[in-house]
Amino acid sequence: MTTVTITEESLALEDLLAVVDGARVELADVARSAIAASRAVVDRALSRNDAVYGLTTQVGHGKDTRLTEEEVRDEQMFLVMSHSGGVGPALPTPQVRAALAVRLNGIARGGSGASPAVADVLVAMLNAGVHPVVPEIGSVGAGDLGPMAGMAQVTIGQGRAEYQGEVLPGGEALWRAGITPLVLSGKDGLALVSANGVSVGHAALVVARAERAAKAADIAAALSMEATSANPSILHPAVARAKPIPGQAAAADHLRQLLEGSELFQPDGPKSVQDALSFRVVPQVHGAMREYITAARDAVTVELKSADDNPLVSVVDQTMISNGNFHPMVLAIACDALRIALAQVGQLSERRMAHLWDGCMQQMTGLPTTGAPMTLYGLQLRYPAAAVFPELKQLAAPATLDTPVLDLGVEDHHTAAPLTVRKTDVALGLLEDLLAIEMMLAHDLLTLAPTKVVLGVGTDAALRMVEEAILVADPLPDAVHRTLRERFPVRPVGGSAANERSAAR
Repeated sequence: MTTVTITEESLALEDLLAVVDGARVELADVARSAIAASRAVVDRALSRNDAVYGLTTQVGHGKDTRLTEEEVRDEQMFLVMSHSGGVGPALPTPQVRAALAVRLNGIARGGSGASPAVADVLVAMLNAGVHPVVPEIGSVGAGDLGPMAGMAQVTIGQGRAEYQGEVLPGGEALWRAGITPLVLSGKDGLALVSANGVSVGHAALVVARAERAAKAADIAAALSMEATSANPSILHPAVARAKPIPGQAAAADHLRQLLEGSELFQPDGPKSVQDALSFRVVPQVHGAMREYITAARDAVTVELKSADDNPLVSVVDQTMISNGNFHPMVLAIACDALRIALAQVGQLSERRMAHLWDGCMQQMTGLPTTGAPMTLYGLQLRYPAAAVFPELKQLAAPATLDTPVLDLGVEDHHTAAPLTVRKTDVALGLLEDLLAIEMMLAHDLLTLAPTKVVLGVGTDAALRMVEEAILVADPLPDAVHRTLRERFPVRPVGGSAANERSAAR
């Protein structure tokens, strides 16, 4: 089994995804040293009875209220037990594992001041598969307090957890897994609660999904180009050289690879010297999607190399500092921007479907209705595709500005990070639905073609994927679509991809 070692360095996004898929985790000695050094700063502040937010004072609007020595001992338990409100369905297991791994990584960086025992319990839970059961909705994006508190409760033997397929009280789940519940001290409760594990972890999963969707968008567009005999001049390397946007060049390169060997590159291959814009600007629009996926990936990467604790423990300065690093603003805005790019790619797909539909109608002109092939499932899903796109478009509206004022006006700004990441995940599902229907409709037009079309190596594989879905699915449009979606976008072997929530209905 793969093992991911958590050090004091940044956790690579790919390593995080490996943990989500079930890899074991271990703490490097250098990480344990960083945790101990950070904890020493907390202990020193306690011994001096310094005024430190959430340690010797209350939190939120009670920030300036000092705690007695007895209250200091109880405050950490209070923080864990009082902040765990939430509603809605439980977070999927991949997101829970991602959140636990992100918090463990943050603690290992030494900015939290948590005790070594906190890190050990998180490691044990991940390796044993003790997964807290917490509601999906409970954070406004200024630290994922609600869901992180729900996870923290399990570390102390409270709350609920899934273990070996069964939902149990947190204490029983730990007992069955042979894990000793954590006894909170110092800053442990606040370190577990005041972090963005849910937002950052889910965003990592969304980035990986978006990268697969970008390739899928190229595949669907390339198959539509084949079906309509589009002009491949748009993919000439000189075009990318003239506008050196990396995402645009990558999209054009991928499309050329997919179409390699296609008759479109023959002198008499294209029907026209210039196609409709929904074909002509594919590299530009798909390239924009890639650019904003990169921005989201960069934002996740920065979060994984950051300490987002408040107060922040600075070992170098031997002090604890009140700050706002719990605000993942760049990550949140990156997801808002990415959804606009996803909607643009979806709009191109939907527009190309109109041309595919027209082509099918032209090929069917004069045929008796009873003589039409019964496997033209793309045609039957054209109107549902038109219904899907408005949902995708509406999801493009920003989420980061829709946050209320809370806690007597002290908490008067939030990022809505969990919401914007969640909306992006849903938008990806809708886009994937559209792309699958486009492929089915391109299949229909190619099926109706009077002569066999010589396809490129990648588009031929895509067409065979659609044909295989038709062959094994029940002979119903929704069943064929569902079967195709199980294969497309192509998913890596592992658990996290299998838990992606498609928007297909």
